Amino acid sequence: MKKIVILFSGEGSNLENLIKTLHKKSVEVVMAITNNPDAKGIEKAKRYGVDTMILNHKQYTSREEFDTKLVKYIDSLNVDLAVLAGFMRILTPVFTDQIKAINIHPSLLPLFKGADALNRSFNSPMKVAGVSVHKVVSEVDGGEIVAQKCFDKSQMDFETFKESIHRCEHEIFPRAVIEVLNN
Repeated sequence: MKKIVILFSGEGSNLENLIKTLHKKSVEVVMAITNNPDAKGIEKAKRYGVDTMILNHKQYTSREEFDTKLVKYIDSLNVDLAVLAGFMRILTPVFTDQIKAINIHPSLLPLFKGADALNRSFNSPMKVAGVSVHKVVSEVDGGEIVAQKCFDKSQMDFETFKESIHRCEHEIFPRAVIEVLNN
């Protein structure tokens, strides 16, 4: 059975969906790692019996120092893939050059890369919006696109838009994880 580690920073809705959908069915989630000691996803991982490690980025003097520690820990887990599920850190080449990873992003890349993509996508004049799963490289949200899903956003208020984004994420992310692991 293939092994993954999930990195997250907040609520953990994608973390929970991945665990519910994949854990001990098609992959083993060996660990969840967060950089935020107050992340709500910690409790969600524990609820499913997935161990969580807190690696607080505020305890490191640089991104590179944090990434070095993160890489060392991920290497020790002997996983096939790191899955970034709302991991709100810009990763340096210390990480991106050594760890095979994918990320979920709440826009149709290459549009709306980086922070605040949800709001920028909602407020754009585009008629469609969606989500992307991509390989993690040193350029923020610049890696090869693995999967995308879109929907018509016209006539939506922001809450409905956000719910549609989450539905798309929950639908395509587990499939993208399996696809990357099998290729």
